[in-house]
Amino acid sequence: MKTHYKLLIGIIILLQTGMAMAQVAKSQVKVSGTIFDNNSKVLPFATVALLKAKDSSVVKGAITNDAGLYSFDRIGQGSYIVRVTTVGFLKAYSKSFAVAQQDVHVPSIQLSAGAKALGPVNVNAARPLIERKLDRMVMNVENSVLAAGNDAMEILERAPGVTIDKDDNISLKGKQGVTVMINDKPTRLSASQLATLLRSTDGNNIQSIEVITNPSAKYDAAGNSGIINIILKKNNSVGTNGSISATGAIGIYPKGNASLSLNHKEGNLNFFGSYSIGSRQRANNIYIDRVIDSIGKQTYFTQHTFMPSTSYNNTYRLGVDYDMGKKNTIGFLFSGYYNGENDNNVNNTVIGSKPGLTDSLQNTTSTIGQTYGNYEFDLYDKFHIDSLGQDISIDIDYAKFTNTNNALYNNYYFLGNGATQHKPLVQRNQSPSNIQINTEKIDYTLPFNKNMKFEAGLKSSYVKTDNNLQAQLQDTISKDFVNDGSRTNHFIYEETVTAGYINLAKTYKKTQVQIGLRLEDTHSIGNSLTTKQIVDREYTDLFPSIFINHSLSAKHDIGFSYSRRIDRPQYDNLNPFQYNLDAYTYSKGNPFLNPQYTHSFQFDYTYAKFINASISYSHTDDVISQIILPDNGRKSTYQTTLNLNTQDVYNININSPFQFAKWWTGNANINANYLVIKSKALLGGNLDAGAPAAQIRVTQNFQLNKTLRAELSTSYNTPQTYAVLKLNAQYWADMGISQLLFNKAATLKFSVSDIFDTRRNAASSLYQSLNFAFHQKGETRVARLTFTYNFGNSKIKARQHSTGAESEKSRVNGGG
Repeated sequence: MKTHYKLLIGIIILLQTGMAMAQVAKSQVKVSGTIFDNNSKVLPFATVALLKAKDSSVVKGAITNDAGLYSFDRIGQGSYIVRVTTVGFLKAYSKSFAVAQQDVHVPSIQLSAGAKALGPVNVNAARPLIERKLDRMVMNVENSVLAAGNDAMEILERAPGVTIDKDDNISLKGKQGVTVMINDKPTRLSASQLATLLRSTDGNNIQSIEVITNPSAKYDAAGNSGIINIILKKNNSVGTNGSISATGAIGIYPKGNASLSLNHKEGNLNFFGSYSIGSRQRANNIYIDRVIDSIGKQTYFTQHTFMPSTSYNNTYRLGVDYDMGKKNTIGFLFSGYYNGENDNNVNNTVIGSKPGLTDSLQNTTSTIGQTYGNYEFDLYDKFHIDSLGQDISIDIDYAKFTNTNNALYNNYYFLGNGATQHKPLVQRNQSPSNIQINTEKIDYTLPFNKNMKFEAGLKSSYVKTDNNLQAQLQDTISKDFVNDGSRTNHFIYEETVTAGYINLAKTYKKTQVQIGLRLEDTHSIGNSLTTKQIVDREYTDLFPSIFINHSLSAKHDIGFSYSRRIDRPQYDNLNPFQYNLDAYTYSKGNPFLNPQYTHSFQFDYTYAKFINASISYSHTDDVISQIILPDNGRKSTYQTTLNLNTQDVYNININSPFQFAKWWTGNANINANYLVIKSKALLGGNLDAGAPAAQIRVTQNFQLNKTLRAELSTSYNTPQTYAVLKLNAQYWADMGISQLLFNKAATLKFSVSDIFDTRRNAASSLYQSLNFAFHQKGETRVARLTFTYNFGNSKIKARQHSTGAESEKSRVNGGG
């Protein structure tokens, strides 16, 4: 803790130094003036440039306000000229003037009307589906037909380099441990909770998805494979406007959802809100073949589980921005969801001493009811200190998650001839959980000049989870439920992370450089109240980062980035709970998990702002891995999470848009990686597993006429190896078509995912005493019909709502 406080004090000193520099800079000279038209009326929104008199090089730029006024702050000594341009008028210059110790008011400049004034110009242009920016890849979802009717999880699967496995774990360029953000805010959820949130987020509300493989020090250090930032749509219009959307879908079962968004902008106030509601039924079949070796005696299991589910979701968002003045904006956001799911699973297991032989059978039926509730408050304040980009922003967040899970398991046992083997075993689980999250952060930006910028910030977060698994058995005689002490557990986890960062960005002609350093101090306590087992940890880490981008020529750009990152165990993985699928299959947590640390290097190349390629390497210690292991004593198989020794990932990613004709465009993404995981003494052996793998995705867009558009997306994943698992290949195709209606105010979209119903998950393992094969077929072929209607005033643009970090990020050169 002493080291932590010393380093934080150092960061605070740096912040104060930056503020002091700002005060010194503000003491420099201010240059201002007024622009008029040829009728002596003030001219607003004219573009004004301050030029050096000796060579006419641009020093700074500004836009005149409603009164025709402009100003330049922090101008050094020298001779200058002011240049003014605006549409419909001839360019004009001031006379040369000198800047010394006093503020300068430039004589008024009058513009003359040009020979021709431009008439109204309508520009209709769509962003490409995939865009490469300096530090990230952006998928513009709002332009995609396939986004209609899909949820955020389904859309996320189509982002460059992103894959999602059967357990909804998200990987980026072959690596797990991705930090998922929504509107620049970390979701801070477990894999299952994040999957629930993403599946209940309507795709029509998504604007874009940003893939950031090597984040800067400004971001939390969590996430060894980078950050995925989901940007929700923001309404840009004054007055009152909004949109309504409804989707009907059919696969094996029907599904549907509807959403409404409203925005009202008037004066200094901007109110916005949205609400989505939906329900869906899904089918899922799982097949498992496994061999358990117990004291030299092998037992063969053939298992089939049918897992249909019915889910519903309600998601809401309500906020307000208020401009206190030209320099200060405060805002409040209230958001949340209430979702639920009901599962009715049927599991049949054939058990034999030889393949194909039936010695006994087990049948397990389970009824599971789950609810997920969340609400979150966000208060933010952003103050623009001057017009050159110096600002400070504050964010205060509070979030509460309340989840319930009630499950009833009926286990029936039969002999090979169908006769009852012994009495049924009836189990009941009640596992409520609560998560509380408090975060506060402050960010400060100081541009020294147009080529150099300093950033710093502090952040504190506190998380508390309370999980209480009440496991019960039904007495075979009284039929009453009694406590099952072997599985009942009450687990509380508390975690406090205190962080600070500094960034310095500098531009040298064709080269942009940013270096950063982030400190994070973590203190966590895991307390099993039932077993009186406490795991208390505290650790302090430094996370450096560097970004270099260089333009070789007009068509060739290269870049290099490095960062060190951390992944802390997910909350549910720390819970020492045991959940049974049947008498021979279960999962359990691990309260002794350590964080994992990753060094990540990446080289980027861009040709003509068109073709993007990257080569990356990362090394991770204490790899947090979900793994399936045998329990030979119980003749069972279980899933848990362990720290394996090391993981090395070599990756090549190539992304390129293409155009065969004016009406036929598209995008191709190839992601190849070689992943190696090593671990000593795993099941009595030394694991050293690795193999090359690739993901190929091609999306084609067809502009059939001015209002009709179609899209076709095809994907192929080669076989790959991860730890003890060998994953089979996957391939599928999606298609969609959209029609604009009612003078482009409405859109009707039809899409089909997995047209040929080829997508399935399959894996196997043959390592030491672990021997199993797994096959899963979900409801992947789904047809959707979506109608969207936009209404209200949309002629005048208004300021977008933003969180404290959004504008900070958009001004960084060479880093997130």
